[in-house]
Amino acid sequence: MIALVKGELVYKSVDHVIVDVGGVGYRLIIPLSTFYSLPETGVVQLFVHTHVREDALQLYGFLGIDEKELFATLIGISGVGPKLAVNILSHIPVADLKLAIAGGDVKRLSSLPGIGKKTAERLVLELRDKIDTSGLQPANAGEAPVARASASLEDVISALVNLGYKETQARRILESMEIAPDAPMETILKGALKVLVK
Repeated sequence: MIALVKGELVYKSVDHVIVDVGGVGYRLIIPLSTFYSLPETGVVQLFVHTHVREDALQLYGFLGIDEKELFATLIGISGVGPKLAVNILSHIPVADLKLAIAGGDVKRLSSLPGIGKKTAERLVLELRDKIDTSGLQPANAGEAPVARASASLEDVISALVNLGYKETQARRILESMEIAPDAPMETILKGALKVLVK
């Protein structure tokens, strides 16, 4: 089982990266939280969850061990597969997710894309007593102001569609945002997700 990958980042996109380790390229599926924190190039180290199915072997990469462990906990819940777990971690910081589960905040959890009320209730029921929230503080909800860039809008729309949003919904959100002409795609995407998750 692969538990850690350290090597040269040769490709980065919103849903996966390729890391060159000694001439072998490892493709790792990542949440948006990891995507935002990775450099464009250079040496990176990612904690890895190896997911084996009958028809595939997939690697999931995370910058932090806490995120990897929470991912493994989430996929242990009935009805929560790796794709949904990555989607959850892409839309809510680890600390906020743990606090929402421990606090029984079904409303917050069911506002996440792909999570209905029943799944949110199942997360609370099955994980409430397993989540350690000691020393956790909610992430700052009002981080950077939302920006707008012209060249990256289609990329952002494509990323949002890949994350489960409808294209019309993605376009409507982008049209409602103020975006600076030189804003990078990551900034626009982050801003759009903040609006969508509210």
